Amino acid sequence: MSLAHLNLVQRKGEGLSEDYRGLMEKAWGPVRVCAAAAEHAGRSVLGPLYTAIGTRWHNHGRRDDPTVITEALKEVGLPDALAAAAGREEFDQLIKDSHDEAFNEVGLDVGTPVLRIGGTALFGPVIRQAPRGEAAGWLWDGLVLVAGTEGFFELKRSRDRSDRPRFD
Repeated sequence: MSLAHLNLVQRKGEGLSEDYRGLMEKAWGPVRVCAAAAEHAGRSVLGPLYTAIGTRWHNHGRRDDPTVITEALKEVGLPDALAAAAGREEFDQLIKDSHDEAFNEVGLDVGTPVLRIGGTALFGPVIRQAPRGEAAGWLWDGLVLVAGTEGFFELKRSRDRSDRPRFD
């Protein structure tokens, strides 16, 4: 799914600050590169490429570093020429179609992330800190169980909880 498409197109940018609008406009670049990579090498490259970009952005704090895209492409064995797709609109319809595929299943009253597990689309999980090791497995197992429950629709709690119980 494309958060930029969701916020700028489907929700018409309503309630967004100018700073956030700027971030959303900038967000088209990497997703265009991912679309170009999928066209070049197939959809199976998306997981590794998304992880390579995300690790550099989120774990290494390099969101504004222009070399992240070419480094990530190289890491997954793709030509760095695919980075040029960031500034071109030729993949935008493909991105919108893929986005619509996800939201046709999960609905429009959600955000990101959207996961598809066993044919069921879900919004979430929204988590403060990515779990590691066994805790990541527990979270995934729980998501698989929820996705497989007929008639399940929603779980939610306020984000102001810092005293939540831990199971690790």
